[in-house]
Amino acid sequence: MNKKVAIPVLSGIFVLLVGVLLLLNFLPSLQSGGSQGTAALKVNGVSVTKEQLESARTQNPVLGTATTGALGDDFKALIVDQQVNQAVLKAAAEDQKIERSTVNDQVTKTRSSNNLTDNKAWTDALRSAGFSDSSYREYVRSSLAIQAKAKAIQATAPKPTDAQLQLYFQLNPQAFQSDPRIVAREIVVATRAKADQLLTQLKGGADFAALASANSLENKERGGALGPIENGAPRAVALVALPSEVGAAAFAKTTGGLTDVVASGGKFYIVKVEKFLPASTKTFAEAKTAVTDAVSTELKNQALETWIDSLKKGVKVEVINPDWKYNNPTVAVVDGRNIPYAEVVSGVVSNQQFSALLQQAPAEQAAPLVNSFLKPGIVQQLMQQYAAPAIVKSQNIALVGSRAELLAGLNAYGARDVKVQDSDISAYYQANQKTFQSAAKATVSEAVFKDKQQALAFRQDFKSGDFTALASKAGATVSERGAVTQGDKKLPDALDKAVFASARLQAAGVGSLSDVVENGGTFSVAYVTDLVKASVKPLSEVSTTIHDQLLTQKKQAAATAYVTAQMKSVKTQDLLSQVLAAQTKRLAAEAPKTTTPPPPAAGTPSTTAPATTTPANTPATGTPATTPSTK
Repeated sequence: MNKKVAIPVLSGIFVLLVGVLLLLNFLPSLQSGGSQGTAALKVNGVSVTKEQLESARTQNPVLGTATTGALGDDFKALIVDQQVNQAVLKAAAEDQKIERSTVNDQVTKTRSSNNLTDNKAWTDALRSAGFSDSSYREYVRSSLAIQAKAKAIQATAPKPTDAQLQLYFQLNPQAFQSDPRIVAREIVVATRAKADQLLTQLKGGADFAALASANSLENKERGGALGPIENGAPRAVALVALPSEVGAAAFAKTTGGLTDVVASGGKFYIVKVEKFLPASTKTFAEAKTAVTDAVSTELKNQALETWIDSLKKGVKVEVINPDWKYNNPTVAVVDGRNIPYAEVVSGVVSNQQFSALLQQAPAEQAAPLVNSFLKPGIVQQLMQQYAAPAIVKSQNIALVGSRAELLAGLNAYGARDVKVQDSDISAYYQANQKTFQSAAKATVSEAVFKDKQQALAFRQDFKSGDFTALASKAGATVSERGAVTQGDKKLPDALDKAVFASARLQAAGVGSLSDVVENGGTFSVAYVTDLVKASVKPLSEVSTTIHDQLLTQKKQAAATAYVTAQMKSVKTQDLLSQVLAAQTKRLAAEAPKTTTPPPPAAGTPSTTAPATTTPANTPATGTPATTPSTK
């Protein structure tokens, strides 16, 4: 597992709210459960039921994988935190008036989209999620109220300033570029052999449009042109006009020319690029509307996050059911603000590496790896996010947005002056020649003889003609190997070397013969046609790819260096190691203790099973455990 974690880590309540803002036609069984049941918690005096908490655990494929040990303890903290957040949001939106007709419309839409128009099916689905019809409608009403409240908060966001718009445009040039396009034609055929044959003709000077009209499975009526013919020439097309593999090969032809044969979807493509039109950046005036929309969205997100932060202050959580006593300590302190441990667990649960790890290892084995490699990176990223507002303010940078958006903006700001020089591209090309090498290819027929002298005599006598017929007449078994690429294992290693790595091919008719090669007691001669030797793509063909790759690498390095330097001006404290140590100690104390009875007296059979005693749990305090902030 990589130590560096590069995922956006957002506040759990912010993620929850984003989900509410995207309220769609959800199935009731996928929600967190109804309000009916046994109270497990009280959030500011409002009950959260055991059924809600259990449903949240079982409905999530990750949270349901562990209920004990370190990961089970982590998941419990996250589940409770999510339900606390939901209760806080619900209470904050009580001032929103949602008409009964609006609720009814949403319920009708949900039933229809989930094929639950039958009343019994609908009732059964609700019951399985812990709802009655009335409690579900109340759930929908509160969700719509949260959505309305959030939109009202977003509406209070200020309008973007010109400085904010200009900086966003400067830092995000890729968002305001027209896509590269090509003027090109294609030939699409069903077999590799046919494609190789046509490519040989094209390289010999054959007219591409004529061959496309005669042979292509696509666009033959316009000579293979990818775009419609306008004023006698094909219209330029973007990358999406071609299958991904074919598009990659065609758009690498920045100076024009023929691609090699490219296989995709069971077909074989040849593309001739007549003109390459590189991406171009729009002017600020051309992009201003899109820039304004983007910055306005970030300002709305900032207003929303500020509101959410205010809701979380002073929340009182009382644990009613000891089974749901949880621990959510402060895992880091940044600029006087505490980061709760549940935010780290949320980052773990949403990480793809973690999901993959759980498929390969049981929870008790996964936990130490998560603690050692995943959590430290997530904590560091959260600390950078929490520090981002202070850095932006101290540096007087015209960035806006949520903490995650501000951090992304700081990374872009730190890398804003990075450039890639032609010398960088040339040096990379020279140092990585193998990366740009295309393998040798040929069409091969193999004649297999039982006797070496027969094979040698045939090789000596064959000058031209039908290879298969003449080799068969000479006593060989002939196999049509078809299109072969060096090293693709279609040929035995020795024969592959004789075809591609030997300079001793003997000219014969339209092709050539390999040396006689022994293979497991038999002797082979390969007839090679359409041989294309291995070659290195010219720098002009790959320079754009190298440029983009180097630019990304340099920007990442510059961004990391900038943010790391700025973090030194912010007072921080990473408490992860203390939190994990405390968790280990607490779980060990809570684990059942096995007591071994004294050995039986001599001659007395042993019948007493080992006794298991469990120490009394520490009384619930009613609030999540926290570590005092360090300022």
